[in-house]
Amino acid sequence: MTATTLSTPALAPQKRSALAWAIADTKAVTWRNLVTLRRMPQLLVFSTIQPVIFVLLFRYVFGGAIHIPGVDYVNYLMPGIFAQTVTFGAIQTGIGLAEDLNKGLIERFRSLPMARSAVLAGRTLADLVRNVFVVALMIVVGYMVGFRVQTGILGMLAGVAVILLFGFSLTWIFAIIGLSAPNAETAQAMSFPILAPLVFASSAFVAVDTMPGWLQPFATYQPVSIAVDAVRSLMLGGQFHDTGKVIASLAWSIGIVAVFAPLAVRVYRRTA
Repeated sequence: MTATTLSTPALAPQKRSALAWAIADTKAVTWRNLVTLRRMPQLLVFSTIQPVIFVLLFRYVFGGAIHIPGVDYVNYLMPGIFAQTVTFGAIQTGIGLAEDLNKGLIERFRSLPMARSAVLAGRTLADLVRNVFVVALMIVVGYMVGFRVQTGILGMLAGVAVILLFGFSLTWIFAIIGLSAPNAETAQAMSFPILAPLVFASSAFVAVDTMPGWLQPFATYQPVSIAVDAVRSLMLGGQFHDTGKVIASLAWSIGIVAVFAPLAVRVYRRTA
């Protein structure tokens, strides 16, 4: 008795473009980083504690000493808190990459047939998702302490989109710092001197015209102030309405990504 063997034609391997492979690799790395957040929820908790503390401090401790004509201070404050949240959150990108590099994970990624940009894009996109959650939480906390959007739901969503894009752009800067630092502690130490002047010498918490004259030009035109003013324009309107600031903030964000994303990929190729 003879057995009949059915031959199955070999399946031709699917051809995918380099862009399709890069997108697939980025999705995989993004999911890996999001799973890490799910397994270590304390990382997300710690990301929210600091901005909540700042909201309470400036609302109930310092707010009484700060007067902004024509607006309740809590409404002036919250766009600054949103900017501070995504700005300091960008440090986590650098710290995470420094940890992966120190543990040898980046070297493992390099040994795989995957796009070089996927590791960095996956990290920055995962941090963008984290920022969505944290900013949404800050809006809830803001409403609990008296913050009210004056321009409706569309104004609020537009303001959130602007600040999330700004935070995403900053993650590429701190990706370079993370890849250049020997460990996570050094990455954090290198990041703070950059962020502190940008956040605190800005319009986030006080009006620029109350600052010393020599500091006002820097505070007016630096990217954090422009992002904060853009969010105020979109969420508060009225005396803060300024379409030019919205356009300028978008230009800053796009420009930062255009410059620092390729630089980050180059540093990744050289470092890992």
